Amino acid sequence: MKTAATRRRDRRRALQVGIAGVLTLIAFLVSFSGNSPLLERLSGLVFDLYQNIKPRVEAAVTMGGAPVAIVDIDEASIREVGQWPWARTEVAAIVDRLRELGALAIAFDVVFSEPDRTSLGTAAETLTRAGATVNLPANVLDNDEVLAASFGAGAVVAGFVLTNENETVPPPPKAGFAFAGTDPSGYLLDFQGSLANIPMLNEAAGGFGFFSFPPSRDGIVRVVPLLARSHGQNYPALSVEALRTAFGASSFVVRGTGASGEADTGQPAMTALKVGDFEVPTGPQGDFRIYFSGLKSMARVSAAHLLDPAKAAQYADGISGRVVLVGTSAVGLRDLVSTPVSASSPGVEVHAEIIDQIVSGVYLTRPDWAPGAEVAVAILLTLILLAAVLSFGPILGAVAALIIIAVAVGTSWFAFANGHLVLDPILPSLSVLSVYIVATAVLLLLTDRERTFVRRAFQQYLAPEMVERLAEDPATLSLGGETREITILFSDIRGFTSLSEKMDPQQITGLLNRFLTPMTNVLLQSGATIDKYIGDAIMCFWNAPLSSPDHPRRACLAAISMLKALEELNQREGMKLKIGVGLNTGACCVGNLGSEQRFSYSAIGDSVNVAARVEGLTKQYGLPILITELTSVHASGLAQLEVDLVRVVGRAEPIAVFTLLGDETYSVTPEFSSLFAAHSGMIANYRSGAFAEAAKSAEKARKLAPESLQTLYEVYAKRIAALSENPPESWDGVFMAQEK
Repeated sequence: MKTAATRRRDRRRALQVGIAGVLTLIAFLVSFSGNSPLLERLSGLVFDLYQNIKPRVEAAVTMGGAPVAIVDIDEASIREVGQWPWARTEVAAIVDRLRELGALAIAFDVVFSEPDRTSLGTAAETLTRAGATVNLPANVLDNDEVLAASFGAGAVVAGFVLTNENETVPPPPKAGFAFAGTDPSGYLLDFQGSLANIPMLNEAAGGFGFFSFPPSRDGIVRVVPLLARSHGQNYPALSVEALRTAFGASSFVVRGTGASGEADTGQPAMTALKVGDFEVPTGPQGDFRIYFSGLKSMARVSAAHLLDPAKAAQYADGISGRVVLVGTSAVGLRDLVSTPVSASSPGVEVHAEIIDQIVSGVYLTRPDWAPGAEVAVAILLTLILLAAVLSFGPILGAVAALIIIAVAVGTSWFAFANGHLVLDPILPSLSVLSVYIVATAVLLLLTDRERTFVRRAFQQYLAPEMVERLAEDPATLSLGGETREITILFSDIRGFTSLSEKMDPQQITGLLNRFLTPMTNVLLQSGATIDKYIGDAIMCFWNAPLSSPDHPRRACLAAISMLKALEELNQREGMKLKIGVGLNTGACCVGNLGSEQRFSYSAIGDSVNVAARVEGLTKQYGLPILITELTSVHASGLAQLEVDLVRVVGRAEPIAVFTLLGDETYSVTPEFSSLFAAHSGMIANYRSGAFAEAAKSAEKARKLAPESLQTLYEVYAKRIAALSENPPESWDGVFMAQEK
């Protein structure tokens, strides 16, 4: 269970990570929720993928026939007829042939911006300027006049280019416009100039539409304007102008905000364009999002085949009753564009897709509420992610991020596939990803800082493996002080003061290093926390900062191991060092204690003082180890004997102290059992005031005891003799210690 300090630390860390995540979200939304090139590019790629996975079902499938066909000035046609531009008489022959085959309308995705140089009149003028005399019959028609006559026969749409590269005023539009709602001049794209056909062709044509595509950031044609402006006039796109001409409509109806049934948002915007019986939804600037089908059922006729009556007849079914677009796929004519479904596609096919889509009535719609919804979803999903990272950590947080992104993309795909809605998953997905990266980085930074702090703070106190355990799980540590039950150990070298008087400082330092190193190794291996070294003395404790449920037993075994390590040191160094070890178990305040300038991980409290007093008692009893009663109770099973009931200096309440002779193995030997019985008899007689019987029991126990207990029985022999000579008036069995 977490401590209050741990909970405070977790809350503080969660607050820091949460603030970092929210600031990242705000920065991301401010940077990318507007007209961001990166966001636009990624969104475009997503919906390109959607269209490739589920292309639009073309009108030929849903309505029993394709509404559009293409006459392609392809590479084969150029090889057969000759280089482009062809004589206008050849183009006129194609127009006439299409009309004969039953085309509803013929729209040109090419522009005839200069007179035909192959016309006899033009050629005669050129020869005359060169000094030649040329006489032409009076009834010879100019090639451009031939094409104009073909145009004028009806249902032909001349194409032109809207551009900002010149300031040429385009010819007036052929179609009329009716407006419902706001004035379109406030929202339609406005172009400075144009590149149009020669005047006689424009005048003869029944329709006039632009076929240029405004450039996109990545060069892929996804959205095109259906209406645009230039020099104060409104012009339709070639596709919708071809439809208007095919169905005999005289004008377009432009719906905008503020019209009947349309919300007035205060921002002028277009909402739909009505072409004959078709009402086409548009974006605010009259833009139309194309949903590509691939037009696999559409008739594609090589232009050269229409010049041959025998070949042209086979295309009657594909042309009759359809809008026919004349364009080019020849590489040299540079009318190739990139679309979501093709890296290189003739531009005329884009116009064909628009017509087919309008006739099929299937539209991709981006609702007015979509941008706001995407921002709201981004905020919601990001907050869910932050909660997941803070609750489950970076790894499961990554899983949560992937699931959240999958949900965003899945919802977007479902809306696209089932409702033809364009709901962008990129903003929510990138916001989740960005916040995950930042939040995880901050979390790891804070965690690493905690681990670094823990390592630095405890590498001098704990064994390396325990430091790593603590660093991996700092939650087990409560910094700043907490109350815990611990077992405290004090030890020092007997007679060190007199020993050091015979040595110089370098020798003393060397001796302490050789002594403290093996003692420290023993303590660290047992899981102890080294508190401090005080000259030749050591203070350490167990059960903090890491929990150790069996800390009293660990401490007792460590004390026994210290004696063994000392024996090995004495044999190796030829010395006769002796130590006294005192142990006590009790509640203490442990934590980083000290000042703001300098602190250390330590323990304070009455239990620490008792441990120090117990260590001092080892001198009086001549014992290497003394432990208190609470330590003894929790270390049951070890070979231990009760030593005395002592009232130490500074405490009114007496404490029972015990000595350790060995581990569980020794505690079950016959030798210890005999000693334990004799020793227990001595203590019982002594406490009851039966001093004569106590003296006999002490003598019996002394004969069974190892050398380390001989001083203890000598102390008792002297004490019992003194009490026998002068029996106390009231006897409670408590010995009063006279020194610390």
